[in-house]
Amino acid sequence: MEHYFYPAIFHKEKKGGYWISFPDFPECLTQGEDLEDAYKMASDAIGLCIDDKIKNNEPLPQASAPVDFIVENDDFSCLIEFNLLHYRRTHNTKSVKKTLSIPEWLNEAALSQNINFSQVLQDALIQKLESMQ
Repeated sequence: MEHYFYPAIFHKEKKGGYWISFPDFPECLTQGEDLEDAYKMASDAIGLCIDDKIKNNEPLPQASAPVDFIVENDDFSCLIEFNLLHYRRTHNTKSVKKTLSIPEWLNEAALSQNINFSQVLQDALIQKLESMQ
């Protein structure tokens, strides 16, 4: 699964801005200066929690519905979308070495054109993964 949707509760601060909690991830809290910043921070925060649970082979909680929560005053709930592939592409840039085999003629042709094999493979894998979504 690449896309996840979890509800967040946006709590309006008296002095401006918002702090955000996640009913399905009680350990996850964040804040933002305005609504746009708060939503971005909420997406980043839930992403950290989801990615951490996946890396540690922990089960993800079942997503609750945003209407399941009673909010007070100026608070409101909404779904936060998290794209795991996009997150890992931008935050997990550590390279890993891969060994592969190609025909000799293809190797020679690519070398004669100064083609960067690693970049071509990365581009092709990204294109393939995006077409599978």
